[in-house]
Amino acid sequence: MSDQGEVRSDIEIARAARTLPIGENGARIDIPSEHLLPYGHDKAKIGFDYLDSLADRPDGKLILVTAITPTPAGEGKTTTSVGLGDGLNRIGKRTAVCLREPSLGPCFGMKGGAAGGGYSQVVPMESINLHFTGDLHAIGAAHNLLSAMVDNHIHWGNALGIDARRPTWGRVVDMNDRALRSVSIALGGVGNGFPRQSGFDITVASEVMAIFCLAEGLADLERRLGNIGIGQTRERKARYARELEADGAMTVLLKDALMPNLVQTLENNPAFIHGGPFANIAHGCNSVMATRAGLKLADYAVTEAGFGADLGAEKFFDIKCRKAGLRPDAAVVVATVRALKMHGGVAIGDLGSENVDAVRAGLVNLGRHLDNIARFGVPAVVAINRFTSDTDAELVPVREYCEEPTGRTEAQAPRSSHERWRKWRTAARPTSAPCIRMTWDCGRRSRPSPGPFTARRK
Repeated sequence: MSDQGEVRSDIEIARAARTLPIGENGARIDIPSEHLLPYGHDKAKIGFDYLDSLADRPDGKLILVTAITPTPAGEGKTTTSVGLGDGLNRIGKRTAVCLREPSLGPCFGMKGGAAGGGYSQVVPMESINLHFTGDLHAIGAAHNLLSAMVDNHIHWGNALGIDARRPTWGRVVDMNDRALRSVSIALGGVGNGFPRQSGFDITVASEVMAIFCLAEGLADLERRLGNIGIGQTRERKARYARELEADGAMTVLLKDALMPNLVQTLENNPAFIHGGPFANIAHGCNSVMATRAGLKLADYAVTEAGFGADLGAEKFFDIKCRKAGLRPDAAVVVATVRALKMHGGVAIGDLGSENVDAVRAGLVNLGRHLDNIARFGVPAVVAINRFTSDTDAELVPVREYCEEPTGRTEAQAPRSSHERWRKWRTAARPTSAPCIRMTWDCGRRSRPSPGPFTARRK
């Protein structure tokens, strides 16, 4: 692979990758092979006993990758996250990337896979985008087990007095299937339950997925599952999964899934891919257990949050960091010239044409996201995910905007451009150095005192 020549498709690049046996990849961050549970030759889960043994190790630096407001033009958070992880490793900083698991629905829909792109991918890409280690299937099974237990309890006398007219717990399937969004269920006679209107959500929208990604161990997972609300009585008294004794059974279904997954990037650097709730209905981050493992095993952990900094990043700060006691050291805000032109009023069909004025008009969106990050006291760098259609003239206003001192943020936002999706090995280095400087500056200037991360809103 080289920087020259025609760019192959994502799947061609992934299939040509020379991967290390998963034991060798784990050894790069000092995971003993006996604590890896292999799923084939190129992916594995990490055992609970080993994760527990890391508790007293100091944490590495935590870098969040977020973006401007998403557009159909694409911003490339995962591509940037993987490229940044590889870039940091290339300059001698032991780094692990911590990403979300893809859902089959988007994979077979317009969005496509979620393993990065071009030369900035995690592999085995096809496996990760499909069934992977079965985590999402386990989450769907746990969710639907609770659904079945609710219906079965009502059928056999309803000792909890659940109001069958107002169910709050539906069912899930990991597929975009519009015919199942609203359905009539329990037809065919009294033996099949109470006929009613219901529906299926996609698995990653399940409350079980959100709980899964916040849990810090099996006991914590069981406690959180027990707190799921399953409905109300006619007197509007809440009923919970623990009252059905469903929490233990659901935890058993999830006991293997809760172990973080280890895979690798195209440059054979370690990547944790575990959990993946949607950011528009949950917190949009990978699991706490995987992020914590990355922080304990590497000097730098690069993670991402869904959608833009006004949604996924704020939920990362307000929910994940607070609940897990994590302290972010720096943020990367991903922007593309194409997306800035869309925010500047250009139609998607015209994005291939140079339009410097539209780029300049769209920069207000980038500025707002930098403001959002600054309000949390976290320094940010802007990463321009460059496309081949971008012109040098279109990049000039982005550079000028980031370098001018203004009252928008606490300081100027360093910027870098990268073509990691198109080029091999060195393309992500420009983003790496500013991130290193900011994580250490943040540690000296504004690292919160011991205790949960606290946003410093202004």
